[in-house]
Amino acid sequence: MKILLFIVTYKASYRVRKVINEIPFSYFKKFNYKILISDDSSNDNTIKHMNNIKKKNKRVQLNFNKKNIGYGANIKKCLNYAYQKKYNYAAMIHGDNQYSSKYLKQMFRIILNSNCAAITGSRMKKKDNAIKGGMPIYKFIGNIFLTKVFNFFNNSNFTDCHTGYWVYDLKKIQKKWLKNFDNGFLFDLDMRKKILKNNYKIKEIPIVTRYGNERSSTHLNYAIRFFFKSIFS
Repeated sequence: MKILLFIVTYKASYRVRKVINEIPFSYFKKFNYKILISDDSSNDNTIKHMNNIKKKNKRVQLNFNKKNIGYGANIKKCLNYAYQKKYNYAAMIHGDNQYSSKYLKQMFRIILNSNCAAITGSRMKKKDNAIKGGMPIYKFIGNIFLTKVFNFFNNSNFTDCHTGYWVYDLKKIQKKWLKNFDNGFLFDLDMRKKILKNNYKIKEIPIVTRYGNERSSTHLNYAIRFFFKSIFS
């Protein structure tokens, strides 16, 4: 059983260390696992923190993109590495520490004992937790609305279609899918739709999210593209 835990980073700085520190290593020691941290050409001190992490953990491997290739393209790079090295499962975690890596234990227990193609962490199964975690109100409302749009047009009942916390079963998710997926922030939407179109299941677990002072700059453009792609693609 080979498991890849990959962390996508962009200007994550010290927060990537917090992500590593919350990984439930005692659970994963029974597996053949590796941690891949893939940075998308950050121009802050993220690389320094990544190098310090690697010095302390022999299971960590680093990738530095020479130029910024985008969120989705960075994920593709990590997943292609997983296919190349014949991993059975892969987990994606964001390096900004918005999602706690402590939930990996629960997510893997589910996917290893189910027929699901993916497990996701939902911030909205317990909506109070999203607010308590600092989710801005416009994102809270937007998440609910766009998730309802997705569910209506895709015959699904998800609570959070915008999460970036995934565990993948690489036996079900095919490498050839990736080439047609978005290289930007709609990668997760493309993955969700493709899994459903192939009649596989995605299970959500409730998670508590954490928002810092950083805010994404994608807001309106992402929302518009998500809306139309949910309906027409």
